[in-house]
This record gives sequence, structure tokens and C-alpha cells, in this order.
Amino acid sequence: MSAPSMTLFHNPASPFVRKVRVLLIETGQQDRVALQSCMPTPVNPDAEVVQGNPVGKIPALRLADGSVLHDSRVILDYVDHQHVGNPLIPRDGSARWRRLTLASMADGIMDAAVLVRYESALRPPEKHWAPWLDEQRNKIRRTLAELEQDAIAELASHFDVAAISVACALGYLDFRHPDMQWRADTPQLAAWYAEISQRPSMLQTQPPV
Repeated sequence: MSAPSMTLFHNPASPFVRKVRVLLIETGQQDRVALQSCMPTPVNPDAEVVQGNPVGKIPALRLADGSVLHDSRVILDYVDHQHVGNPLIPRDGSARWRRLTLASMADGIMDAAVLVRYESALRPPEKHWAPWLDEQRNKIRRTLAELEQDAIAELASHFDVAAISVACALGYLDFRHPDMQWRADTPQLAAWYAEISQRPSMLQTQPPV
């Protein structure tokens, strides 16, 4: 087995990192990537991550030539072009835009959930802004409701960028926001997730307990 040619800056708690790791496993490329652990926060960026990504966010993927890709959507697209199997991001046509739109909805859930986590865990309690927190949670609920109403059949059709993204978003809600009890209002989504969460790629990338 050859040595990994790429390095993924990661934290196992990040749902955005998890998307990349799941796609790597699903496409058989996990052995091409070394994992480098880091723990950046909005007030304490990781120095090595910042060298390749001035925004300081993860995931960031250092390629064999030393260049660095960042933003999970960019990394997913790159990785999906590096294997010979069926693409997990449609290359063109209406399917591409629909699947990317569903993935973007999942990213919106993750964005809001991570912001709530930062506000609750990093800011002093006396500085919490309740209306802002409430609206982040409302974004999550609205998006889950639309997925429940309009996207179950599409998500169940195949495990691609859309399904991976939604699954990682739901996993993050379970991990950081179990109090939201999202399953109560989205039983079809809950049933889909119960099955999809048992895929090897999902089990191997579960966030730490």
C-alpha cells in the first residue's frame, strides 16, 4: 500500500469534515488521505490550517503538490473527480443542480447548528442573544420540514452528495443538539436516517461520544 498523497485537516466533531470522510470511504479513497487532527475555533484558529486557508476553517485538504483546497463543497467536488466509479455528484443536467441544492440545504442545517453550538459553548452566558439563537433553530426546523415533505424519495434513491450531506447534518444534531428532538416532527426522515446511519462509512466516521 502506497503512502497517503493528501492530508485532510480535520476534527471528528465537525459535520463538514465528516461529509468529506464519508465520500472518501464511499469512493474507496480513504487510504489516499492522511488525517491531521486540529481544533480551530472562531477565536483560536489553528496555525497550520491558516497557512493553507486564511479563513482558518476545516476541512482543508493539502494535495500532493502542496496546494490546499478548502470549503467542504470544493473538497467534495475534487475528491469525486479522483475515482473511476459512478460520480456521487452528478456532472451536469438538472440532477446536478437538484442534488447540490439538497446538499446546500443540509449545509444550512450544519451552519446553523454549529453557530448555536459556538454561541452556547464559547460565549459567556450573559452575552447570549436569545432571538438570534431561536432563529438559528428555526432555520433548522424549517429545512428539516421541507426535506420531510419534498425530498425523502430523492434521498432514498442513492447515497450521493445530497444523502451524505443530509445524513451528516442529522448526525450532528444528534451529537450536539439532542434537545431539539428532530425526529418527532420528521418521522420519514428519521426512518431514512435510521437505515442510512448504519452504512460502514457512517459508522466509521461517527463523532466522539
